[in-house]
Amino acid sequence: MGNKIKANAIAITGGASGIGLATAHSLLGRGYEPWLLDLKRETLDNACDELGLARDRGIVCDVSDEVSVEQAIRTVSANMGLAGIVNSAGIAFDRPAVETSVEDFKRILDVNLTGSFIVSRAAARLWMERGEAGSIVNISSVSGLCGNKGRTAYGASKGGINLMTLVMANELGPIGVRVNAVAPGPIDTPLARVVHTEDVRRQWNERVPLGRYGTTDEIARAVTFLLSDDASYVNGQILAVDGGFINAGLSA
Repeated sequence: MGNKIKANAIAITGGASGIGLATAHSLLGRGYEPWLLDLKRETLDNACDELGLARDRGIVCDVSDEVSVEQAIRTVSANMGLAGIVNSAGIAFDRPAVETSVEDFKRILDVNLTGSFIVSRAAARLWMERGEAGSIVNISSVSGLCGNKGRTAYGASKGGINLMTLVMANELGPIGVRVNAVAPGPIDTPLARVVHTEDVRRQWNERVPLGRYGTTDEIARAVTFLLSDDASYVNGQILAVDGGFINAGLSA
């Protein structure tokens, strides 16, 4: 099933900074029209200015709020047709399981996992209603693929995203909607600079075969590929972009 209109807009949650903003830059270079969904008007305005976009292309949106998400997705679609979404909004902390409160655990899941579900569901319903195809790319993590210490809540949220990706790819593939995920390793984002201590950074640099943190641009290029027609037969995949970390064996 193909699109009835030439949809060109990509809605990016967490689009005002980090991987989301880098993805917007990458998509502009490929001729797409990114729309940024984020919590704060000021950061959205700054991001739109950086991208050279009209400020109304930044929409204040809380991904954990169904009404907020529905309004945002409808706004994007009404303007340019919705070609795809990127679920990049996320929060994190590094804390042992025994020191993690139930409130913090729920908060991480509400934003990372439930938020990605709400946005994906809203887009899928819109495409089904209109008989259109589309593409969803979820930002997961290698912490959803292996047991990194301190990541009980974060890892659970990202592991949930991975399985949600597989199920939705199975359910939505027959109507022309592809669902994939990118699982970054250590990436030098504003969030990582807050969460990662010097000791954590040292461990990542030692255990990643490429010996360094990745950049947001490197993640953005993988996301752009999965959204594009270059990946038209790619569905239900979790693509680790991690410098080889997840598959590394003995190094010495």
